[in-house]
Amino acid sequence: MHTDTERCVRAVRSKDARFDGWFFTAVLTTRIYCRPSCPVVPPKPENMTFYPSAAACQQAGFRACKRCRPDTSPGSPEWNQRADLVARAMRLIGDGIVDREGVPGLAARLGYSTRQIERQLLAELGAGPLALARAQRAQTARLLVETTALPMTEIAFAAGFSSIRTFNDTVREVFALSPSALRDRLPKARTDARPSGTSTVGAAVGAPAALNLRLPFRAPLNPDNLFGHLAATAVPGVEEWRDGAYRRTLRLPYAHGIAALTPKPDHIACRLTLGDLRDLPVAISRCRRMLDLDADPVAVDEQLRTDPVLAPLVAKAPGRRVPRTVDEAEFAVRAVLGQQVSTAAARTHAARLVTAYGDPVDDPEGGLTHLFPTPQALAALDPESLAMPRTRRTTFTNLVDQLADGTLHLGVESDWPEARARLLALPGFGPWTVDVIAMRALGDPDAFLPTDLGIRRAAQELGLPSTPAALTARAAAWRPWRAYAVQYLWATDSHPINFLPV
Repeated sequence: MHTDTERCVRAVRSKDARFDGWFFTAVLTTRIYCRPSCPVVPPKPENMTFYPSAAACQQAGFRACKRCRPDTSPGSPEWNQRADLVARAMRLIGDGIVDREGVPGLAARLGYSTRQIERQLLAELGAGPLALARAQRAQTARLLVETTALPMTEIAFAAGFSSIRTFNDTVREVFALSPSALRDRLPKARTDARPSGTSTVGAAVGAPAALNLRLPFRAPLNPDNLFGHLAATAVPGVEEWRDGAYRRTLRLPYAHGIAALTPKPDHIACRLTLGDLRDLPVAISRCRRMLDLDADPVAVDEQLRTDPVLAPLVAKAPGRRVPRTVDEAEFAVRAVLGQQVSTAAARTHAARLVTAYGDPVDDPEGGLTHLFPTPQALAALDPESLAMPRTRRTTFTNLVDQLADGTLHLGVESDWPEARARLLALPGFGPWTVDVIAMRALGDPDAFLPTDLGIRRAAQELGLPSTPAALTARAAAWRPWRAYAVQYLWATDSHPINFLPV
């Protein structure tokens, strides 16, 4: 979009928050870059230039606006609605791969050369993987500076910087302030209320650090189906609904964590308890992905409103999101556990595995007890101990074996068509199981479930075709947002969530 100057100028003049994260406005006279909805008086069009990423702005020598804080914009919806190389690379960078494994690690995961990845990222985003990761480190550093009382040395390494000097230089370059000056700008009342956090970087020992954050999103957002679905399918010990918040354990690269997510009118309140602060950017990225916070609901709803059957559903409760997951392998296992049983039975099966094979955790603030078991742990269990039909036990063991040995990979970098083909090749995997994994684990916004019981009931009630083939043909007009249409159709009835393999 950043190449459409006229459209970008209109968005800036109207201060349209919908475009925050889609592009960034750099002002040639002040050398400052802003989000489109920046509240200041818009500059003259001839003084504006537009970039596709904050990293590109920083590379061009612009610093972040202190008023609108463009580094806190929602992410571009492009990266969660595409499966090409650039989108997969951006999802991996958001998951912290460059900080942990470097650009060679990013390239290895994607199956391309480092040169090819750098060339494509530069062409589309105006910045290479190192610059994009650096921008993310700067954002994490600012977050820690402003929300904790941790010493700057610990913040530097928690944010992923290799040295204090690099940390100081980057913060000054991006924000035109030193880290200490960033902290000094906070109101005193807010400074006094900041959680202190315990040093947990690297090998430091102490209680996990707790951080209270605000996760932005593009309005509108309807939290009912989003949090209702997560709460209804919550696995005891791993997830819970407590005091108006969805809480769950997180298996992270350096340690485990606990996320508590509460819907608010203009943001999601996020309380993260982390065993190692280096996991902060990954935890934020996974929570945003689970709640589909980078979606563009206006674009989705505009497309679905073109169908006269869906239009009233969209008008009644706009902004529905697709509830996703923080762990793709976990969701695939849970989809198999729930085949041909009720939601309650699926939760019971999963809870038994969690108790027997999950890693225990402490949760002083609630009732969470375990991390969901890894595929390696599940691959070691005795299939005869599973209280399910033999055919489903075979489906389960084939899945966890392939997840454990790496034959099947469902991470954020997955190629969607390839992952679908591998899943369909497994015994016991039909189109329904594959599509529900594609929708909630892989994040495909066009995944569709024409054989789902809830969808068939909704179709019958609304006068849509009831057979899977006819309904799929009718749903062609909803593309590429059929996964969101599923959410609107599910919401037509207060039916229990059923997992039916087809």
